[in-house]
Order: sequence, then C-alpha cells, then structure tokens
Amino acid sequence: FTHTVCIVSCKVAVQYFFVCLVAYHIFFMLFVWSYWKTIFTLPMNPSKEFHLSYSDKESLEREPRGESHQEVLRRAAKDLPIYTRTMSGAIRYCDRCHLVKPDRCHHCSVCDKCILKMDHHCPWVNNCVGFSNYKFFLLFLAYSLLYCLFIAATDLQYFIKFWTNGLPDTQAKFHIMFLFFAAAMFSVSLSSLFGYHCWLVSKNKSTLEVFRAPIFRHRTDKNGFSLGFSKNLRQVFGDEKKYWLLPVFSSLGDGCSFPTCLVNQDPEQASTPGGLNSTSKNENHLFPAKPLRDSQSHLLTDTPSWSETSAKAEKGKVGMSNPALTMENET
Repeated sequence: FTHTVCIVSCKVAVQYFFVCLVAYHIFFMLFVWSYWKTIFTLPMNPSKEFHLSYSDKESLEREPRGESHQEVLRRAAKDLPIYTRTMSGAIRYCDRCHLVKPDRCHHCSVCDKCILKMDHHCPWVNNCVGFSNYKFFLLFLAYSLLYCLFIAATDLQYFIKFWTNGLPDTQAKFHIMFLFFAAAMFSVSLSSLFGYHCWLVSKNKSTLEVFRAPIFRHRTDKNGFSLGFSKNLRQVFGDEKKYWLLPVFSSLGDGCSFPTCLVNQDPEQASTPGGLNSTSKNENHLFPAKPLRDSQSHLLTDTPSWSETSAKAEKGKVGMSNPALTMENET
C-alpha cells in the first residue's frame, strides 16, 4: 500500500511539475514577445496630407503670429479630419515638424517628432507609446503581471518553508526569498499600472488627455472620444477577438482620425462616408463632420452588424502595419 501511495505521489508531482513548466514558458514567451513589439515598433507619424505645402510654409514665415497666421492654417486644414483645437481655439500646429496636428497627436520632446495618439514616452521600453504600439504595451503589462504572479505563487510554498526552517541550510534558500520578494513587489506595481491603463481604454483616453482634456471647437470635453465600453475596447484591440491576446497589430483606423460622440452634420461641410449624418447627443455641440477613415467610421453607427462587417473589411490587415500611415525616418 505504501509503495502504491509513493507511486501515485510521484505521478502527481511529475504532472504538477510539467504543468508549471509549460505555463511558465507560455507566460514567458508572451511576455518577451509583447515586450519586443513594444520596444521595436516604430511610433507612427502623421501622413503627408497633414504636412504643409511649400507655399503654405512660406506664407507662415511671412505672416506674423495672429489672425493672418491662423488663416493660413485654417486654409491648410479645411479638408482634414480635425476636431480639436488649442486652448485659445486655434488650429493645432507643430512648429518643429511643420504640420497640422491630427486629433490626439502630440510632439514628443524625446523623439523630436509628432506621434499619433501619443500616450507617453516610456523610459522602460525606450520608445514612445502611441497608436502603433499601445496594444502591445497593454499586453506587455498584462503578461508581465501574469508572469510575476505565477512566479510568486509557485515560490510561495518554499518561501513559507524558509521562515519555518523547512529548507536545507544552503545558499539557495536566500535566492528563494529574493525571488519571492521581487516577484511580489513587481506584481503590486504592475497591477496598479495595468489597472490604470485598462481604465484609460474603457474611457478611450490617453495619459496626456487625462492631464489635459481635449479641446473641441466650442468647449472642452474629457469624454469627447468615448463611444462606450465595447467600441472603445474594439478601437484598441480590433474586431477579431482571436487576435486580442496576441501582440499583432489589430487596432482600428489609421491614427490620424477618430470618431467622436460630439460630431454632427454641418451643411457647409462635405457629407461623411457611410451615412454618418447622425445628430450629436447634445445639440450645443456643433462640429464640422470631417471625413473619417472607413475602419473608424463604422464605430459611430449603432447597427447590430457593425462588428461583423468591419471584421470582414479588416480581415487581411490584422497583424500588419497600417498601410494608410507613413513612417518617417529620423533625420
């Protein structure tokens, strides 16, 4: 009987070891993959249509700062999908990059370039976190948290034995103590950071927009880009759920234009694609209905089939860099 019990115990131990070994390598590979993608995915810059022409640049250099300066920018931005303004109500313009800033685009002083939907510049990945790699950054936080929690959980029994003198008196027991403390402390910090960014995704905000809410033509609105939890989530992770947990590009849109709940039809502007002549939630919000990209415009509709149709339209694009954007090399 004792022999049988020993055999069963050995089998259970081997199975437990095998399960832990497989789980460890899965978490580790996903963690490294997402970390790699976050670091080496180049930040995306505004497309050529947002750059000023040579004649517009000359006009800006000749005109003094003021109404005439803004008139040049308004003329350059009249056909661009732009809703946000500066605090004074002026067109958002970058003097260093010589371009009209798309919505949610900001100039990074570290990278010295304008980054689409910039969230922040992260020193831990030595890269800007923005439209092109925000999904990878979220997955990096998620898998690093799971990795640390897994290490802390599997090391806990040996950590308890360390304090109850149940381990052999070797140098290895100090390694166990250090490993548990390191994994536990990283788990606490990562859980708070990951929770914060999950909240940002649910509200369709960036870190910069939390500190300074986007300013639209008539007012500031901290929830101007929020379309509801489900659509906010799909804007970052895409329509096809099978790619949500993989660090491959599946975000909707091109990063230059974003649907907003404040948009309604302006008869002086060109009509938007896909029949988006919907009224805003608040009649006081009057914003020009600039054209949205096709992969973003369906988020404004409330038809039941919006996710199915968009999934078919985006099917060949998942996992690849967005072709509508241009990567600008650093000079």
